[in-house]
Amino acid sequence: MKKHFLFLVLFIGGLTVSSNAQKSSNPAAKGFNTAGSDAKAIALADAAMDAMGGRKNWDNTHYITWNFFGNRRLTWDKWTGDVRVENLKNDQTVLLNVNTDKGRVMKNGQEITQPDSVDKYVKQAKSAWINDSYWLVMPYKLKDSGVTLKYMGEDKTEDGAAAEKIQMTFENVGDTPQNKYYVWLSPDSKMVTQWAYFAKAENDKPNFTMPWKAYKPYGKVMLSGDRGQRQLTDIQVFDKLPKSVFESFEKPTF
Repeated sequence: MKKHFLFLVLFIGGLTVSSNAQKSSNPAAKGFNTAGSDAKAIALADAAMDAMGGRKNWDNTHYITWNFFGNRRLTWDKWTGDVRVENLKNDQTVLLNVNTDKGRVMKNGQEITQPDSVDKYVKQAKSAWINDSYWLVMPYKLKDSGVTLKYMGEDKTEDGAAAEKIQMTFENVGDTPQNKYYVWLSPDSKMVTQWAYFAKAENDKPNFTMPWKAYKPYGKVMLSGDRGQRQLTDIQVFDKLPKSVFESFEKPTF
């Protein structure tokens, strides 16, 4: 028997498992709806991950900071869940951990200590992080927990570029699981080039459709801040940041 074809096959209750089956380089998060998702849509999600730097480089990306449409400045420790949310429209900073929902709040030059008020502002800051980070890193989250992907076929973006379109729906995740997105990916670059947002999955018309343009390398991953009429700016990726960024209300300098 040729060595190339030597493999172990295990039969359990009629199920055949091959020991040389390859593991995905972009494994789905626990709770991703693999059974309910289309194989072609999953393949496009994996291709997008590879085109943007690959799963390993994304997982190894430690700190990201960005300005969300001039409203907020966020700094995120992907490894610990620590987040700094600075409201640029008023004097308010929240230092929180999105895994524990614990945090501290500074407003108008004074730290707030009343528990109900702290909880309120921490909850608001976490919702801001959920929203603002999705606008920045959605292509890396196509196989997140609670997501179902459906292949919608070949299409064109609003600027006439060829694309393949997938649908994202959600179940029991985030603040707004009733949302739906259409995501267009370039058949050439494999990157996301446009998205459309629906407040409710049953809606036929989107609340908005916006481009994803001007990808640039940040560290070892690719990110886009150009959403057409809106811009995510001051994007930076760091391997190291001082603990004070997430522990002190003093404004950091990057």
